[in-house]
Amino acid sequence: MSNQFMEIERKFLLESFPANLPLKKQLNIYQAYLSIEPEVRIRRVETDGKDVAYFLTIKSNGTLARKEVEMSVSAEDFYALAEMVPYSFIKKEYRLYELPNGLRVECSLVDGGSSFEFMYAEVEFPSVEEAERFAPCFDYVGEITQCADYKMKNYWKRTRLKGEL
Repeated sequence: MSNQFMEIERKFLLESFPANLPLKKQLNIYQAYLSIEPEVRIRRVETDGKDVAYFLTIKSNGTLARKEVEMSVSAEDFYALAEMVPYSFIKKEYRLYELPNGLRVECSLVDGGSSFEFMYAEVEFPSVEEAERFAPCFDYVGEITQCADYKMKNYWKRTRLKGEL
């Protein structure tokens, strides 16, 4: 299978944003799910209070490696899709940091201020072998790559579809 559409990443539970890494980008992401099986989500990216991008993403099942197709959509298409979602969007306070080895770590505070809030980091890799060799240089609570509870689609089901948030 071509790596063009492969997402290879490891995920880590955090207590705080990394203080020892260079910050490259900071923004807010709002995401919602149109479908869980298959996983189909829409995202709106906001910087300084203004929308800057919109995406439609479809993902296969998997943990460390899975197929992902992501495409930009227009604001008009995004908001037409958003009207189909009867639940509040997940809000992520997102920060991107550069790692010493040339990789990047994406950190997100999910639904900050709610009783469900949590923070996690993702590091994407060009190959499964590189992912397996990776040793994090940032503080983390535990690795959650294989933990289904921390998949965002399952968080969505738990907090939105069951009416808890």
